Amino acid sequence: MGVLVLNASMEPLHTVSVPHAVRMLVRRVAEIHEADTGAKFGHYPLPRVVRLVRYVVMKWRYSRPPRWSRRGVLQRDHHRCAYCGRPADTVDHVLPLSRGGARTSWLNTVACCARCNAAKGSRLLDEAGLRLLVTPHAPSWFELQA
Repeated sequence: MGVLVLNASMEPLHTVSVPHAVRMLVRRVAEIHEADTGAKFGHYPLPRVVRLVRYVVMKWRYSRPPRWSRRGVLQRDHHRCAYCGRPADTVDHVLPLSRGGARTSWLNTVACCARCNAAKGSRLLDEAGLRLLVTPHAPSWFELQA
């Protein structure tokens, strides 16, 4: 279970472990915004949400797109296969790695179901007789947080 950390402006920043959240409370860099009633961690109520006392500038975070990740690709494509629309459980490279495709590029990866991934294999879309239902793109930070 993670503890949500809010900036002083109430915008979500990230999640931390309960011990980390309690250390933030002890150092007085954060205060409890929401806690489990009745549960305690030492002298403190068990926090669910903490809010930073001072505002942390996050300009660096939004200056470039998020770093590529498998989880991010699935989230960007709403866990739907880019070829058939079924629930996706893996990631496929549009231009296969064996043909020079980039391994960790937002523009070369899409969410995919196991069936379509096996059908495509190391072939190009035309060779496999598949077409994309979505256009791969680099997501915004907001798109991955929603």
